[in-house]
Amino acid sequence: MWIGQRSLLTVSLGLVRRLTVVDPSSCAGGRVRCVPSLTCVRGMTHYPIDDVAFGLTDEQRQLRETAFHFAQKELAPHAEAIDRDNHYPQLREFFRKCGEMGFLGITADPEFGGTGGTYLDHVIINEELSRASGSIALSYGAHSNLCVNQINRHGTTAQKEKFLPKLCSGEHIGALAMSEVGAGSDVVSMKLRADYDSSDDTYVLNGTKFWITNGPDADVLVVYARTDPNAAKPQHGVTAFIVEKDFPGFSIGQKLDKLGIRGSNTGELVFENCKVPAGNILGQLNKGIYVLFSGLDLERLVLAAGPVGLMQASCDIAFDYAHQRKQFDQRIGEFQLIQAKMADMYTKLSASRSYLYSIARAASQGHCNRKDCAGVILFCAENATQIALDAIQILGGNGYINDYPTGRYLRDAKLYEIGAGTSEIRRLVIGRALNAEYS
Repeated sequence: MWIGQRSLLTVSLGLVRRLTVVDPSSCAGGRVRCVPSLTCVRGMTHYPIDDVAFGLTDEQRQLRETAFHFAQKELAPHAEAIDRDNHYPQLREFFRKCGEMGFLGITADPEFGGTGGTYLDHVIINEELSRASGSIALSYGAHSNLCVNQINRHGTTAQKEKFLPKLCSGEHIGALAMSEVGAGSDVVSMKLRADYDSSDDTYVLNGTKFWITNGPDADVLVVYARTDPNAAKPQHGVTAFIVEKDFPGFSIGQKLDKLGIRGSNTGELVFENCKVPAGNILGQLNKGIYVLFSGLDLERLVLAAGPVGLMQASCDIAFDYAHQRKQFDQRIGEFQLIQAKMADMYTKLSASRSYLYSIARAASQGHCNRKDCAGVILFCAENATQIALDAIQILGGNGYINDYPTGRYLRDAKLYEIGAGTSEIRRLVIGRALNAEYS
């Protein structure tokens, strides 16, 4: 496990130290970087990323290489089956491997089992996991950012000592429960109640949550509930709680059958007189809205790496296909209309990645701008959907059959225009922020 950012090059698992670049001539086309303990997996089927142009340090470039090889070895071979079956039977095993790599607690404090890395580190890992499997990358993001990072930022020392080590190791899976059937974009209208019981210093939760990523799998959940129904403003009566799956009165409802991001389990949570100790309040009583919105900004930032990874995957397959497929006795990538489409894909991807890395660097330095956290996921998500469509178009008939992954990329990308705030809500957040600057 990484013990802070400085030891990124000395991972105890040894994977980073094995990422030695060998003589390029020994690999296909002279373009493959090899790992002695793994097979050569990077050819032009994985279009290279110019990390120097994007300002990554040597450690961050090494982190990318580590995450790429890990994801391509452990996750990519299963991506098609995960999508087809809407199930990943090795999820817990994969999470434990992520824990060994130090990925799960990437932004958590080392004293509680975390890695002590930055939000840019987090983004790089999520991007490479998304490139391999959009669905499991979302499960990773929900765990590492929505749950682990929130507990690390707002938890008491006792809470961190209790929950973070197993979440960071992968022994436990985490989730965040905010949305309800009637409270999606208008999340502060939530109806889940938490009533205080002075007899045993607990809060009794009653109600449901809906659309919860990792909900059916989670051992530990950050749950938002209404603790003061008489508050002058609805957002002032919300509290965040840490709920454990074995609490009496807590159960899993229906598992949802989604268009995309299949295999990342999304479900309904049911609370029926579920008693949660007062010591499990995350942050302050009736001030969960501050936990929620500060976390939502970082959620949008980190999850924006998902569509960037999907854009990269779309370019990977489309660019390679365009330089292999021949029509009229020439490669289709040599036709100007296809060149134009590839150029648009490449520049949209590059602009999205630059925006993402800039905001991630700022957040890593303590500057978290709500306007740009909304802006970066808005920009990346909409570009990802378009680039997936472009990839389908370049592949033509092959892009429209499920023998190729382009359809999956499109279905996965669309999620990011809806989850973590719809595109419309993001534009509203940006517009209000701009107006506030002139008031």
